Amino acid sequence: QVQLVESGGGLVQPGGSLRLSCAASGFTLDYYAIGWFRQAPGKEREGVSCIDSSDGIDSSDGSTYYADSVKGRFTISRDNAKNTVYLQMRSLKPDDTAVYYCATFSEPSSFCGDEYKRWGQGTQVTVSS
Repeated sequence: QVQLVESGGGLVQPGGSLRLSCAASGFTLDYYAIGWFRQAPGKEREGVSCIDSSDGIDSSDGSTYYADSVKGRFTISRDNAKNTVYLQMRSLKPDDTAVYYCATFSEPSSFCGDEYKRWGQGTQVTVSS
């Protein structure tokens, strides 16, 4: 079965850290760019970070991208051997509270873009004292 499964969410105090995982099954993540998104109650979904594939096809090199709101605090990475992408989150703020989703494309795509078709079920992150 082709799917993405997020994990690692939870309750954390302001200033704390969490690491989210996005594990793929049924397909190989190596050939796909992966994005992280979040949606807070009453707000639209927003892009958080994205990582290009690192398989070298089309000169892709695993470049990373971040929303301004998380730049310097979040780090995206991939472990192709584990078929998993991570989002390390540090210095968390209450505004980071949201359901976090990972997503990718329906066909191999080396570079981050807009047409995400495969989505995980999400993992809740709550930042509160």
